[in-house]
Amino acid sequence: MRWPLAKLPGLRIARYSTARIQLRPYQEHCLEACTDALANGATRIGVSLPTGSGKTTVFISLLSRLQPPVLNPTAVRSLIIVNSVELARQSAEHVAKLHPAWTVEIEQGSKHKASGLADVTVATYQTLLSKDRIQKFNPNAIKAVIVDEAHHAAAPSYRRILSYFDPAVKYPDPGFVPPAVKHKVPIIGFSATFSRHDGLALGSVFERIVYHRDFLEMIKEQWLCNVRFTSVKANIDLGSVTVNSRTGDFNPSSLSQVVNTETINDLVVKTWIDRAATRKSTLVFCVNVSHVVALTQTFREYGIDARYLYSGTPSAERKDLVATFKAGEFPVLLNCAILTEGADIPNIDCVVVARPTRSRNVFAQMIGRGMRLSKETGKADCRIIDFVDSMNRVLGVVSTPTLFGLDPNEVAIDDESLEMLEKRKTEALGLDTPDDIPQPTAVTYIDYEDPFSLVEEASGAPHVSAISKNAWVGCGADIYVLECLGKGYVRVEPAAQTDEEPRYRGYYTPAMLDRQTASSFKISPYMRSRQILNAENLSDAIRGCDTYVKVKVAHGPMAARLLRSATWRKQPASDGQKQLIEKRWGKRINSANGFPSEEARTQMIHNLTKGQAGNILTRLKHGAQARFEKKVKENTRILNDLQKEQNRRARETVKVGPLHVEDIN
Repeated sequence: MRWPLAKLPGLRIARYSTARIQLRPYQEHCLEACTDALANGATRIGVSLPTGSGKTTVFISLLSRLQPPVLNPTAVRSLIIVNSVELARQSAEHVAKLHPAWTVEIEQGSKHKASGLADVTVATYQTLLSKDRIQKFNPNAIKAVIVDEAHHAAAPSYRRILSYFDPAVKYPDPGFVPPAVKHKVPIIGFSATFSRHDGLALGSVFERIVYHRDFLEMIKEQWLCNVRFTSVKANIDLGSVTVNSRTGDFNPSSLSQVVNTETINDLVVKTWIDRAATRKSTLVFCVNVSHVVALTQTFREYGIDARYLYSGTPSAERKDLVATFKAGEFPVLLNCAILTEGADIPNIDCVVVARPTRSRNVFAQMIGRGMRLSKETGKADCRIIDFVDSMNRVLGVVSTPTLFGLDPNEVAIDDESLEMLEKRKTEALGLDTPDDIPQPTAVTYIDYEDPFSLVEEASGAPHVSAISKNAWVGCGADIYVLECLGKGYVRVEPAAQTDEEPRYRGYYTPAMLDRQTASSFKISPYMRSRQILNAENLSDAIRGCDTYVKVKVAHGPMAARLLRSATWRKQPASDGQKQLIEKRWGKRINSANGFPSEEARTQMIHNLTKGQAGNILTRLKHGAQARFEKKVKENTRILNDLQKEQNRRARETVKVGPLHVEDIN
């Protein structure tokens, strides 16, 4: 594709500026940030501007301000790299509109083959991956390379292209010899979401981000349209959905199994009918192709003219479908992973996010499709409808509530403006929400849950001391044991909770033989356990068992020996007790923070009383150590997950300044 040329390519570029274009203040500030960075020696810079902010206008205006380098005055051409034919066509048309004297060509597929000599060439990255196609663009004739949707630039495919213009960008394959270039070709990236959540470092391509604006700021300043938010709680359980280890987001096929159901699809359509039926142009984001097809059918069953497109939709059909949707000829267009980026459809006045995501970038891209101003279509605002899972809240899921730091389980959002949600956010400051990610520092656990801890005389259950004077010990998992000094033991544990059954049950296990005799015969010293009570709460269970022991097990003076305050408990532990504890303690896991050193452990064992030693041994006998170590391992896993989530969130945070550089293949 080629537009008429007033004069020879490259000879009039310096004369054309953006003076005749009415730039918005932030656009002008952005251009100044870019030109200042380039003047100060930076050559690979990034710009973060949200959807609807006029990124294309900005980078075309920037090209008009860039002069050929002093060392190479013949470098007068520009290359714009995009990731779809639609973006190529849009960018080329925009260049021709703003600068009709420039020659503009498109390099894409078999239909559009550029000469490499135009003032501006817009090329898809897929086409430039062909050696024959990229070699027509001599780096010595290029004054600047613009990368649209630049968050893709760290991918190997993009680096194969960009290293051709600047060898400082690492080519992903060995043996590549870059062309000799007389000057540093500026590579300038533009994106609405200038970050990656898959761990690939954008610092491998760009040196720094020179300008950033968040879409929430743009809405407040009325550069984007007003937004009305509705967040619907749905019976969705994301706990079983697998997560892609590379991107950190849900795997589409797994996500589709819990989202693409008759019930959820029906809820989506009914919500749209209830909250957005009067909207003229609704864009719906789905999980995958099967979800697109099924949800479109559900809309149609309700008599709504809904249509869909996906990656398999033929190019001509896709173009026609978008054009008729832009013209307002039908109200609902569904898609999956097609219109997330680059779609310029200003008339969209409702966006339905029917696919949960763990990526703030993806969420922002989806809702950003409806934030363009469009006064000519009478658009006053955009309705955003999203669906939050109501079961087993999963760490990191992004939704309207979490976007404003609110708890999806605690708040209801319906027809609320940005200002209203900002106010609720302010009121909620200081409150913990499921998506607040604390700085993980160490594995955490409660001291007294450690069976070797001497907190509260190693009882493991300090709260029970308020219920009973007897020496009950906690063994983890809400299990409590009272040793009856040679008469067996009593155990309280949770019951299976139903409407008909109590919460706790008490059992008595009588002793049959002394330990030494039982050991010699290699049999258990205990008889079979028998249930002695049911109780609605722990307090009733403990007190009921105390009464049973006093009446049935420990008669007379023996009952006093079961007390926590019994004199014998203050005496030094026996050698046998110490040896057994030393043996068991030496085998425990040592991965959690806070475990004592071997020297400290030896000293602690030496100073044990009989009561402390008895509590420790009782807890070990009843599985407290295994439960505790399982909890430590689980907390370690949670710690690692928190750290991964924190790292993932950090990668999605955009800040002006240098980018982190990683050595990537």
